[in-house]
Amino acid sequence: MQNASATRNDVRPRRPLRAWFDVRRRHMGSWAFAINRLTGLGLAAYLFLHLAVLSTLLQGEAGWDRFLQLARSPFFLLLDVVLIFGILFHGLNGIRVALVGMGVGARQHRALFWVLMAIGFVLLAYSAWKVFTI
Repeated sequence: MQNASATRNDVRPRRPLRAWFDVRRRHMGSWAFAINRLTGLGLAAYLFLHLAVLSTLLQGEAGWDRFLQLARSPFFLLLDVVLIFGILFHGLNGIRVALVGMGVGARQHRALFWVLMAIGFVLLAYSAWKVFTI
């Protein structure tokens, strides 16, 4: 009984949150999961930021004009591209995780990752072009 307890303590990290993002000496899957976690947290944070920015619209026409001025700034447009990256990476990697979890493509999970990331890169480049040219 004592060995099982010692083994359980050896496996549990001292700092669980830090271990959640620790990718040292790990494989591509660890990096993919860590980035997926970061994009998930970023998307959740974006939701609250989005609601805060939209609350300026409650100020009427003047609020709408300020919102448009802010939304058309180059910094805000760059943040839109970062948001699109987060959505694409999180969504496409989530598809890969779901497929591998169901046993579809489990042996080719690396190739599946790179194919989905290539698709994501093309979509990101197209989206960035559209964001900055509209």
